[in-house]
Amino acid sequence: MGPVLAVLMLRIVTSGHVPLAELRSVQSTDSRFTAKASSAPSESLSALPALPRGKSTVIGGVIHAVDPVRDQLTLNVYGAKPIKILFDERTQVFRDGTRMSLRDIRPDDRAAVETVLDGTKIFALSVHMLSKAPLGECQGQILSYSPSTGELEISDSLSTQPIHLRVPAGTSIVSVGQSASSAGNPGVSSLVKGTLISVKFESDTKGRGITRQIVILATPGSPFDFTGTITHLDLHSGILAVMTSNADSSYKISFDPARFPTIRELREGTTVKITAVFDGTHYVANKIEAE
Repeated sequence: MGPVLAVLMLRIVTSGHVPLAELRSVQSTDSRFTAKASSAPSESLSALPALPRGKSTVIGGVIHAVDPVRDQLTLNVYGAKPIKILFDERTQVFRDGTRMSLRDIRPDDRAAVETVLDGTKIFALSVHMLSKAPLGECQGQILSYSPSTGELEISDSLSTQPIHLRVPAGTSIVSVGQSASSAGNPGVSSLVKGTLISVKFESDTKGRGITRQIVILATPGSPFDFTGTITHLDLHSGILAVMTSNADSSYKISFDPARFPTIRELREGTTVKITAVFDGTHYVANKIEAE
């Protein structure tokens, strides 16, 4: 895999586990990526808009360029083309855990950038410059996997190019709600085309992405139950979005309006229970009930 990613994440899927088109933000639990809250906000910060909402995706790579005029950095991402990321005074900067200033962001630094989508742009919540190779996260759908070489190709919305990773023996492969299995066990058989996954990875000495953990989010044909609040409803296109009850994820679900005539009675804010099947591209509703 060529030098420098991924979120992720991902999906990421921004409005939920929406395959291919959207990145779902995967919140990093690695302590190296946890930004410490600053003491009291300055006057300049109070004049800035609130940070973009949504879960963050950690993108690992090497800083290629910093443009202080456009408030933008270019990150060479592992397994993908460079990504342009915006920053401003709200962005927190750390070097090996020590708080730094925006002026300390320099080209050629290894970095893990905690990002969030701000409309169509990618914004840096925090930049963690590291002496060691950073971890990355990405989320997307499997385009291909070769058991003989361990090469994994993923489609990710943060990049126009597929992400290439290597899955070594012993990689933890976890299905949501199930226990982990090693890559040498049947878990690796889940790495089939169209499967939606979240991946944690790091780079080797040659800048290639090496997976540490793969989470199987959905396989084609697998059923799912969603309980939550409708945040978007489009009867014409047959699309609705549901924020789950624990408010940790939003899912975009397709439905046939002719099959669910009573859906016209639903409104944004209605609590619903939906049974759906992942068809390899979308979640498709089989049952929709208001609660």
